Amino acid sequence: MTATTAVAKRIVVAGGSGFLGARICQSAVARGWEVVSLSRHGEPTWDTVSPSGQAPRWAQKVEWAKADLLDPSSYREYLKNVSAVVHSMGIILEADYKGILQGKESPITGIQKMVGSFAGVTTGPGKSQMTYRTMNTESAISLAKKTTEENIPTFVYISASSGAPIIPQGYILSKRETESSIMSMFPNLRSIFVRPTFMYDSSRRLSLPIAVGGMIASEVNLLTGGKLSALGSMAEKPLKVSVVGEAVVESIDDGDVDGVVSPKKIEDLATKGWRKTML
Repeated sequence: MTATTAVAKRIVVAGGSGFLGARICQSAVARGWEVVSLSRHGEPTWDTVSPSGQAPRWAQKVEWAKADLLDPSSYREYLKNVSAVVHSMGIILEADYKGILQGKESPITGIQKMVGSFAGVTTGPGKSQMTYRTMNTESAISLAKKTTEENIPTFVYISASSGAPIIPQGYILSKRETESSIMSMFPNLRSIFVRPTFMYDSSRRLSLPIAVGGMIASEVNLLTGGKLSALGSMAEKPLKVSVVGEAVVESIDDGDVDGVVSPKKIEDLATKGWRKTML
């Protein structure tokens, strides 16, 4: 059975216009699923997620809806007859770091923003909402609540494998707090917590040298018996963002997947998913 002849699902991807979210949408479309993306801006800015800078053909099959995840009334209509909901949005630093990773901003400016975030400084319009608590936790819990109210069986939360010395501890703590809260508040919901390592792709130029460094560090860590483990995600094997996207879709499709999905499991699920599309 091919992906296109399998029973089609309908999924909603919150943050579907983002770096990972767009790949989740792409993988779901490849299986013939109906896909709705929810984000503040609707359709992605394609030069931030596509190497060509142009909208790919699969994007025409996604409904790019505008919504505010902190306001359930803005997306309630999209949760009808849905098989699964994915929360793929959040922040690593309580500052606007995405321009740096997208190659639109210099690393020096990025460092200044990082230092500002460590010191609790936020600037610019809307920054009062850009906190770990709001973006990583409250938006996810609110979405999970609406998921259960609409009797949608599956909820996927994009978490993280671990923190790193250069990233505030609040980041990974917010991810773990969210996982724990969703499990305790919605025990009857099939909750999947995908924990990727650093994700890279050629569409984000700065991610490539970081990924190379991570690959080298992960090999050294392996050879030295884990002596670099204190570096957290900096010493873990990076994952291509398309691998994570495919794994998310396969985790929805595989009814046996529940709870935490480790980096190794992510790779296994992606391989399993791609094999399906080749049959």
